[in-house]
Amino acid sequence: MPRSRINANFIDKTFSIVANILLRIIPTTSGEKEAFTYYRDGMSAQSEGNYAEALQNYYEAMRLEIDPYDRSYILYNIGLIHTSNGEHTKALEYYFRALERNPFLPQAFNNMAVICHYRGEQAIRQGDSEIAEAWFNQAAEYWKQAIALTPGNYIEAQNWLKITGRFE
Repeated sequence: MPRSRINANFIDKTFSIVANILLRIIPTTSGEKEAFTYYRDGMSAQSEGNYAEALQNYYEAMRLEIDPYDRSYILYNIGLIHTSNGEHTKALEYYFRALERNPFLPQAFNNMAVICHYRGEQAIRQGDSEIAEAWFNQAAEYWKQAIALTPGNYIEAQNWLKITGRFE
């Protein structure tokens, strides 16, 4: 049974009902509708922490989806799962791929910055301040891009940039 039919949560049910109505009234191909169904099921599984199931749905949605903008969100969500699993190199790859299709995803830039900052902190713990500085500089560049896209967001990142002298 498709996940979209077994959601127990009120918000998931409401989202599913609205999505199903939109799918009926918006002119889309059957492939686009099927891709959206897999994407929606992937988001539902991801929200429940069922990452393997979410990835299966996202990969199937990627196979069917042709719109670059829509694909960017699928790739972004795959990146989120890899981030959650501590697979930072894979996560960065998916965030890059998402940004290639949609360069206006501040959340992807933010998540890339968080990963770079984390790696910088790891380098400090390992006693490698030169590598740490490179990671922190990369994090700063990604945060600047996220902030440029959404100036009111990422206040903590803005403060970090100012405190560390990286804000221009």
